[in-house]
Amino acid sequence: MTSRNARFQQWQALLGNRSKRQRSGEFLVQGVRPITLAVEHGWVLRALIHPTTGIRSRWASQLLDEIQAERVAMAPELLRELSEKTEGVPELLAVVEIAPDHLDRIPAAAQQLVVVFDRPTSPGNIGTLVRSADAFGAHGFVVTGHAADIYDPKAVRASTGSLFAVPTVRAEGPRDVLDWIRSGSAQVVGTDESATVDVDRHDLTGPTVLVVGNETTGMSNTWHDACDATIRIPIAGAASSLNAAAAGTAVLYEAARQRRSERR
Repeated sequence: MTSRNARFQQWQALLGNRSKRQRSGEFLVQGVRPITLAVEHGWVLRALIHPTTGIRSRWASQLLDEIQAERVAMAPELLRELSEKTEGVPELLAVVEIAPDHLDRIPAAAQQLVVVFDRPTSPGNIGTLVRSADAFGAHGFVVTGHAADIYDPKAVRASTGSLFAVPTVRAEGPRDVLDWIRSGSAQVVGTDESATVDVDRHDLTGPTVLVVGNETTGMSNTWHDACDATIRIPIAGAASSLNAAAAGTAVLYEAARQRRSERR
């Protein structure tokens, strides 16, 4: 591919147009770790785009030889544009099929620790919290309500590949998620700066669904009413609050700490 033809424009539209990502059922992924994790966790790669010139690494050569996906050779300047890089050209850019938004992608037993992010507005926060969920042992991640897209390039990049390792599902609102939660035995714990219980004073060792609210308004009333408990993160200094992803990360760390202590 040496020109900005219709197909190039279709892929370019995936970068900034959520509706087109959804209609086509695909999104773009770059980077060794994210693409490798997508392959390891069974995501469908529809195409692998590589530059027409340059030396190919062993990693890139192996993927191109082994993965069942369309191969597209693209002029380096076009590939740089498609990857949104200001310098350099990626070895590979993958066109990945969007996974179905089914809660059963998260096995019922995985309600041991699931994160719900309610109506997040920042794709970067979504990706960051998915990464933290992966790092601290969460088994699933759900985004509810009118929210930023988990397949936005900023979210995908911020997750550094964890999006492919942790089942991540979008839900229109709390109701379907609550029905799914009630099918198990998990407690629903919400983060709320006005709560009276500090995070390290609440037992997070059992099956837990952790709800993190919108960056500005917090949890919706429906989620707040559904919580078995609300917890706060005690902070000091001049900060009045924590970023939503940072707050979720702090609670996930505490859950992991408690669970490690219980196993000793």
